[in-house]
Amino acid sequence: MVLIRLCIEDYSTSPQASQWRVATKAKNKWAIAGIPSLQDAPVQIQHHCGGRLAAAYKMAELGDLDYDSEVEFTELSAVEDYQEDPDLELLRILRESLRSELDCQVCYGLFLDPLTTTCGHTLCRKCLHRVQDHSNLCPICRRVLTMPPGASPSQAPSNQLLSKLISGLCSEALVDRVEAEMLEAQSTVGELDTSLFVCTLSFPCTPTFLHIFEPRYRLMIRRAIESGDRKFGMILHNPGRVPQGELGRVPFFQYGTLLHVIDAHMLPDGRSIIETVGVSRFRVLQYGTLDGYTVGKVERIDDISVAEEEANEAAETSRIIATPTSEKSQYIESSRQEDLTTFPSHPKDLDPLPTQRLMDICVTFVKRMQNSSAPWLHSNVVNAYGECPEDPAIFPWWFASVIPTSEIEKYKMLETSSVRERLKMCVLFAAELERQRWYDSRSPSSLFSHWRMADLGVMR
Repeated sequence: MVLIRLCIEDYSTSPQASQWRVATKAKNKWAIAGIPSLQDAPVQIQHHCGGRLAAAYKMAELGDLDYDSEVEFTELSAVEDYQEDPDLELLRILRESLRSELDCQVCYGLFLDPLTTTCGHTLCRKCLHRVQDHSNLCPICRRVLTMPPGASPSQAPSNQLLSKLISGLCSEALVDRVEAEMLEAQSTVGELDTSLFVCTLSFPCTPTFLHIFEPRYRLMIRRAIESGDRKFGMILHNPGRVPQGELGRVPFFQYGTLLHVIDAHMLPDGRSIIETVGVSRFRVLQYGTLDGYTVGKVERIDDISVAEEEANEAAETSRIIATPTSEKSQYIESSRQEDLTTFPSHPKDLDPLPTQRLMDICVTFVKRMQNSSAPWLHSNVVNAYGECPEDPAIFPWWFASVIPTSEIEKYKMLETSSVRERLKMCVLFAAELERQRWYDSRSPSSLFSHWRMADLGVMR
């Protein structure tokens, strides 16, 4: 405001402005209503130099112009060789003088949706977000950034006065700024339109809880939420750089799960705790980076049809056992009875079993573990992931989320497109636990923290 006052004062006292005099008369509210006899005081006529804009500002500065007043201007003199309307000339001077003052001190561009902090500094809303992704200090004065009570940068009100000033004085520059922002976003991402969180395993239909603290992932999650889509991809870290098909030796495994953000709890220091649920599986076709995090072009992976599942089951269960006295035939014979506690010694032993029998074996194992108070089925786990599902299509994802088995082994589930095959994997996981009984040698607290670290999304 000081700069505006100085600009107008300099212009009003300039030789050019002195040649253009204007008489001003503020209309009383009664005169506006057509009842001039009821006005409180006589109308005062003032004389000013520099045109109508400069005159109106001078009246307001002197306290002679109420907010809802109307002003009548009368030109007292006009110079024939005056090349430009004085109001337009003053507006041009104001634009040129104020333009550098309307730049954000983070991006050095014209303010876009300006937001003023409690320490009195103004930044673009997007820039303030980016600052808080890395620090809770103001980038100008280094004071702690605080938002209004209960408000995050996305909820805090914009600086309306500054927004109107920019819109009025720099409308063309503002349009260019908005267009440049949109083009930058489109050209940066392109076909790589899915944000990818390289962290841990997640599965469809099951929750994943994440503690977000790295600046790049703060930005990624915020963008996902602000877009309205609230989705991003979760992929497992690949520290050994195991080749991933056409992608080669990339730092992540190429199959992942698309997550939907259900709830996000923002902490005062910029960190957040978010709750997500798995939506679908995907395979990464291409990848790149955007502002430090991974983005990719992905292909959705769906299961085979029910008809195909039934055909595969019929083909496997109808196979003739070549050697009835073999270990395989003994297992099959026992599995046809009600004994669901016997586990196979070889994966192929599962082929002749009906899908429902595979499901029954898994459910029986889970119930037995619950009855024996297995630590990986602690009440906190059940509260987070729910009770054992009865749907064969959902059970493998639930089982993989809670069972303390190698992530690499559980990852293989994401590569399969058959419910039946995933149930076989679950039976083998249960068989491995039953044989080793390693969970009995661990305390509930140590085991719980061991597998829970991954499911809570601890960064690597």
